[in-house]
Amino acid sequence: MSARDRLTDGLYGAGWGTVKKLPEPAAVRLGRTIADVAWKRRGAGVRRLESNYARVVPGASPERLAALSRAGMRSYLRYWMESFRLPAWSTERIKSGFAPKDLHHLTDGMDAGKGVILALPHLANWDLAGAWVTTKLGIPFTTVAERLKPETLYDRFVAYREGLGMEVLPHSGGTAFGTLARRLRDGGLVCLVADRDLSASGVEVGFFGETARMPAGPALLAQQTGALLLPVTLWYDDSPVMRGRVHPPVEVPESGTRADKTSVMTQALADAFATGIADHPEDWHMLQRLWLKDLDPAKAPGAADGRGGAS
Repeated sequence: MSARDRLTDGLYGAGWGTVKKLPEPAAVRLGRTIADVAWKRRGAGVRRLESNYARVVPGASPERLAALSRAGMRSYLRYWMESFRLPAWSTERIKSGFAPKDLHHLTDGMDAGKGVILALPHLANWDLAGAWVTTKLGIPFTTVAERLKPETLYDRFVAYREGLGMEVLPHSGGTAFGTLARRLRDGGLVCLVADRDLSASGVEVGFFGETARMPAGPALLAQQTGALLLPVTLWYDDSPVMRGRVHPPVEVPESGTRADKTSVMTQALADAFATGIADHPEDWHMLQRLWLKDLDPAKAPGAADGRGGAS
């Protein structure tokens, strides 16, 4: 393991080992302080976040974009502070930490027994939403995670999410799709972060007026298994409670090739994501390149840039 990998693994280990022991107000203050320091330094991630927000809020002044990126970094660090502390949260704290709208789309779909796919963008805290589903609703689910480097860091993320009641599959390796399909055919729940393509099989979509690539997996799984495909968007407000919305189902088109159907369905997901992101841009934690115009020739089309991902 390289020195950089050891440092990265050590920092995340310290986060889970130390931050979770802090009183919640102290963790909130720490997260905000780290966010503000990072924002003032204007590193590559902050500049990319601001560039992405410029697509979401066209015509925004430099001052408006700067304010958005500062709020975005605070939201991003709130995600990390919450995630480091989630393993220490009580059952009641998890149950009271999330308040989704239109939950009936999920519960009705599960009651129908055909399986449900929840597809989310990188908005607010998807780990908290997942912990709420397993704790409040008592519904286990399967997800995938990018195989991070070093391997010890990936193992930390898997153990963390499994500790919250999730079944975690590696994104790479080629077996995840088949396992997800089996879970859905058995009437299970699958949750996928799906606003950034990590493979060579992504689907081109119109997203805030330009072309991006998003994963084909959610649409393909819905077609292959008959499972319900539901977009979900999340956001923070000024309270300790995260908010969210379960959007109406994305229907499978009645005609067309599989590729045609996948394109239509993935565009519908992108449109639902865009609605939530436009309403709460500061909670969209996209610190990586997303639009094709931003990808260099070695990485476009459809190649991952190795950072972040469908976690």
